[in-house]
Amino acid sequence: MKLGYTIIYVPDVAASLAFFESAFGLRRRFLHESGCYGELDTGETALAFADHALGDSNFPGGHVAAHDSPQPLGFEIALVTDDVSAAHARAIQSGATELAAPAAKPWGQTVSYVRCPDGVLVELCTPIAG
Repeated sequence: MKLGYTIIYVPDVAASLAFFESAFGLRRRFLHESGCYGELDTGETALAFADHALGDSNFPGGHVAAHDSPQPLGFEIALVTDDVSAAHARAIQSGATELAAPAAKPWGQTVSYVRCPDGVLVELCTPIAG
């Protein structure tokens, strides 16, 4: 078994794709003509977005919309970069909300946290020294 996709349910798939392109420099791989599903090119495992209506059709009991939650949901997307400070500033300029400024961690990484307009929590971090 391997991880195939991470799919995040959002209010506006095209807007989330555009934000991730602007804020993090990721490239759009696909946006379905219906606008209800799209993917970013993030390597072997796709980062995908689907609209809340699709989520509601998959989960008859409903789901928690990240953008409606006053606090970030209990998961994150981690994006690895050599320059966390520049990536953090670019994300803020693109409309992210700062949750934690770049900081050096005891294990050697530099890490920051931002929250995207669609409610997604993103960690920006340097590679873990191996």
